[in-house]
Amino acid sequence: MSECAQIVAVLKRSLKARGMTYRHLAAALELSEASVKRIFAEETFSLGRLEQICTALGLSIAEVVRMAAQQTTPGGQHLTLAQEGTLASDPQLFATFYLLLNGREPLAIAAELGLNERELRRLFVRLDAEKLIELQPRLRVRLRTSHVIAWRSDGPVRKLYERQIKSEFLQGDFTSPGELINFCSAELSDASARILARKVESLARDFADLAALDAGIAHAERRSMGLMLALRPWVFSMYQGLRSKG
Repeated sequence: MSECAQIVAVLKRSLKARGMTYRHLAAALELSEASVKRIFAEETFSLGRLEQICTALGLSIAEVVRMAAQQTTPGGQHLTLAQEGTLASDPQLFATFYLLLNGREPLAIAAELGLNERELRRLFVRLDAEKLIELQPRLRVRLRTSHVIAWRSDGPVRKLYERQIKSEFLQGDFTSPGELINFCSAELSDASARILARKVESLARDFADLAALDAGIAHAERRSMGLMLALRPWVFSMYQGLRSKG
């Protein structure tokens, strides 16, 4: 995919994530909907027009270019096995990296984890050595990864934390505002199962896109959210027991 096509893809996903249609964007740009569709289809953006579109989306050109450069697998970017191993080996290092992914400033990380400047610098040096961040003067850092990481299904981070995460995540009653749980079970064809799998992957991409879009928003205006998606062949054990007795 060309760089232009990557930028267009980011803009399209950003429109979707913001709940905006071409008609909404056309109104913001004072153009016809047909003109906006043609611009996207032909990828004919002048720099000025790109800036206008980004402004309508609440983004900067730099943010769009960064997101285009970080387009990865559904649900986020994969780290190397060695990088995951290093993070899994040290909970404090993992927590520091997680907070950086979520846009925390160094001083906020130090306060949240109870670290002094020397301890924080030591952790940043290790993350820099793993090429996860670029450590800059005065404890400033620049991420070398996307803001959303897709942890390896058989990797050290998942092996270490998955059981604890599943247990803690599902303890809630999912009745408070902002909480949602919906469980479905039915007999489906292979074709329908493949369609659902693609939809699950699409939702994971939407989650990653929204996280990237919101990374620049002040921490006070965000809250940590978890999304658990699963799909597999499954029969309720109670039903299996009843069927075996028939």
